[in-house]
Amino acid sequence: MRCNSTGARLAVKDNIASLGSLTTCDSNILAGTAIPFDATIVSQLRSRGFSVVGKTGMDEFGMGTHSTTGARGIVRNAEPLQDFSAGGSSGGSAVSVSKGEAEIALGTDTGGSVRMPAAYTGTVGFKPSYGMLSRFGVVPYANSLDTVGLLAKTVTKIRDLLIGTKLFAEHDHNDPTSLPVSVRQRCTAQRTGYDGQARSTLRGITFGLPIEYNVEELNSSVRDGWIRAAQIVEDMGGRVVPVSLPTTRMALSAYYVIAPAEAASNLAKYDGIRYGRRNTDTDTDAPDGVLYAKTRASGFGKEVKRRILLGSYSLSSEAVDNYFIQAQKVRQLVRRDFDRVFKLSNPLRDEQPFDLSDMDESVVLENKLGPTQVDFLLCPTAPTTPPLLEEVLHQTPLDSYMNDVFTVPASLAGLPAISVPMGLASPAQDGEESKANFGGLQLIGQYWDDARLLSVAELVSRAVDTR
Repeated sequence: MRCNSTGARLAVKDNIASLGSLTTCDSNILAGTAIPFDATIVSQLRSRGFSVVGKTGMDEFGMGTHSTTGARGIVRNAEPLQDFSAGGSSGGSAVSVSKGEAEIALGTDTGGSVRMPAAYTGTVGFKPSYGMLSRFGVVPYANSLDTVGLLAKTVTKIRDLLIGTKLFAEHDHNDPTSLPVSVRQRCTAQRTGYDGQARSTLRGITFGLPIEYNVEELNSSVRDGWIRAAQIVEDMGGRVVPVSLPTTRMALSAYYVIAPAEAASNLAKYDGIRYGRRNTDTDTDAPDGVLYAKTRASGFGKEVKRRILLGSYSLSSEAVDNYFIQAQKVRQLVRRDFDRVFKLSNPLRDEQPFDLSDMDESVVLENKLGPTQVDFLLCPTAPTTPPLLEEVLHQTPLDSYMNDVFTVPASLAGLPAISVPMGLASPAQDGEESKANFGGLQLIGQYWDDARLLSVAELVSRAVDTR
């Protein structure tokens, strides 16, 4: 992290504008770029007594799972886990919190980029409901998915900031995705917890365990930790039931069509003429008539170029119907599945009944009307414990993408989700002496149920963090 000042400490991801600091998205094409104003979220936190202490490393333009694709180099995890992945793409923000360099760190979460680093660094990472926090001053990756997220060592710090200071209520007219005041008030009126009152018990709260999340790639120690966390929740008075989210099996594939497509569109402006640093190594930058080919080739890293190519193809006339349009249909089905399992209705959508023919046969019906509806979903944040950096650097892109399997669905649906540290009781197996003894436990709530989610996560986190 590049340090600038001291005070009530706030670390800012390098794709969020902060006056007095460079904002480069950890990319060569934006090297030396200084945006001459604060992002709205930064100015909001400055007004609450925070002082920016530095900009943090990340995956280039937010595209990555382990914070290894940035132009400034790999983000390394905090002691004593310096050889492990810090998660991505907000790995630098998570490390700044875990090392005690900042009380709160800002990140961005497009498909898990705040929650994944939290799971890998033993910190708390919160992605609020889409449209709650302003994105003005945040360099976009995928507009329909990007969400400003918060990282801290405890849930309490995040809840005190978001709910205690009424940050959730502030609309930003500069951000077209920021929910208007009237809609915020209507949504808040349908929810509890926004008065700042914290829960003291889990009694009366029902948690769902998505059976589709028990995937083959799920590490055995993480699975055991998930089961143990569910038992702890029951011992605390909560009710735990299995639920089915049938379309989530397709969520990851849909995400990696939609996000690259939006990225290809957003990054088209970085050509060295209108935006970005121009390649001046040669007299001309127009081989074969392409004016800015060398600028984009040298300015972007491999992962960014890979996603631009994927996105450009899925938006082409030959592929748009079979890829981008189909992915958007899957996204709506993912959102529908969430709406059907939650007790609370989505305040932005009409309620739809559950089609029992879509439901897994192992899910028990609550009554003749259908299966049990829940308050929150409980699942792992990542399918593995923090992997070694040496392993990560030899992964294929597909292997890295698979790490997002549990975080992507909530992003597609725009729902609030939080990752808290989860101690793992399973002893190390042969050859696993170097594995971390913790993972991330994720709680997902219905849209705009952020206040209650944070209050419940506060209780759960204290019980399951047994490191």
